[in-house]
Order: sequence, then structure tokens, then C-alpha cells
Amino acid sequence: MSTLTSHGAAEDSPVAIAVAQFAPGSDKEENLETIRDMATTAVARGAELVIFPEYSSFFAPKLDRATVEAAESLDGPFVAGIAAIAKVLGVHIVAGMVEETVGGDRVYNAVVAVDPEGSRVAVYRKLHLYDAFGQRESEWIAPGAIERPEVFEVRGLKVGLQTCYDLRFPEVTRRLVDEGADIVACPSEWVRGPLKEQHWRTLVTARALENTVYLAAADHAPPIGVGNSMVVDPMGVEVATIGETSDIALAWVTKERIESVRSVNPSLTGRRFGVHER
Repeated sequence: MSTLTSHGAAEDSPVAIAVAQFAPGSDKEENLETIRDMATTAVARGAELVIFPEYSSFFAPKLDRATVEAAESLDGPFVAGIAAIAKVLGVHIVAGMVEETVGGDRVYNAVVAVDPEGSRVAVYRKLHLYDAFGQRESEWIAPGAIERPEVFEVRGLKVGLQTCYDLRFPEVTRRLVDEGADIVACPSEWVRGPLKEQHWRTLVTARALENTVYLAAADHAPPIGVGNSMVVDPMGVEVATIGETSDIALAWVTKERIESVRSVNPSLTGRRFGVHER
């Protein structure tokens, strides 16, 4: 007889994860209200983990001093707000935020994860900054330190964190998988432009396929982001996708699917190279 979770699901049943796509703005209270409403809807549909975009706490179309001034500590109102939402709903939440740094000249582009008790269970600071396609994120954002990846569990499945431009660097995802991640949550703000949606779809799929894990990528809704938030399974199948609207997509994920794919595609055990910092 299976034990039931707080969500009423059997312990060995699939875990529902959701990507929530919206366009955060400069009104931090409004962003939190949107996160609350979307998380409430996702949980009503069965989600146990809800992933929100990069810069969910504050976003302006152009990085400038306003972004630095909007930064908060991990003990500030944004993390407290998503923690309260998670506790009320009994759900894990992952969301991007602007985190203050010592000195304040630049800030961190961070991702924080909270559990159903409202406790912070993982933090990730973007490693690769978007100094590409005419953008200079590093003028206002400081890169995170290279440290052992933090992962957390959702009913037996381990979740790792990365962000947006990191998708172009396969070793970031590989380090998370080496740490045991079954699901990689990737809050993003993938800027639109020629071929950019194609890049997005290709890279999200490749990172899932080459690592035989689930990749859950939550992007901003247009007009600035490409949208197309998705969950891709270990065989590279898009099991949940959103188009250009603000919306929520759910996928039901299992350890068994990962193990099944790895039995026919043992690419991780066949590796002959590791990942080393430089």
C-alpha cells in the first residue's frame, strides 16, 4: 500500500512540475502578486514544484542603476514573499531575483528555491553573464562564485538550478547532473532576436538529451522574451510547452523515466571527460 503525500499523491506516483511564464516588470509588489496567483493555479492543477523566470523580483528592459537599486538580500521582502506563498500552498517554488552584493556597484542575478515549509533550500548565482548579441550584462551584474552546486529534493527527485545564458555552456548542466540532479530548473529571460527562439529550443533540448535529465525552463513572455517555456524529458521530448502568452504548463516526471532512458542511452557512464573550472 502506497503512502500518501500532503498533496494526496502516492509516494511513488509521478511528480508534477510546472513552468510559469510571465513578463515581470519594475513593480515588485505586482510581480509577487503574479507569482502568488500563478502558483495558486499551478498547485490547483497538482504541481509540487513551480518554476518562475529569471528576474522575477524586478525587471526593466534595459539594465541600469534602477536594477542595482532594486536589489535585495536573501532575507529581504522578495524571498520572504515567495516563502510565504510556498508555505500557504505547500509547494516548492523556484524564482529568479536581483540580489544585492557587498559594495553595491553591481548585483547578482540569482535564483532562489524555497520548500513547502517556507525554508530556503538552494541558491544559485548566474555564472555566465550575457555579454553577447549586443548586450553587456556584466556592466551591472557580478558573476557568481564557482562553488559546489546546491540541489534540493522534491519527493525523491533532486533538482538543480541554472540560468538562461548558462544554457550555452554545457558544463554548467553537467556539473548539476554530477551532483545528482534529476531535474534542472532554468529560470530565464531569453531575449528575442534573429534565430533566438531556435537557439532556445535547441539548447534546452540538448541539455536535457545529453544529460538524460528533465530540463524545466521558464522564460519571460514576449515582447522582450521569446516565451516558449517548456519541460523537456530525458529523451529530448517536449512534454509541456507554452507559446507566447503568460501561462502555466505542467509535466509529470518520474525517476523511472530517467532510468529507462539511461538503460538505452548510457551516455553519462560512457563519458571520458570531466568538468573542470578555469
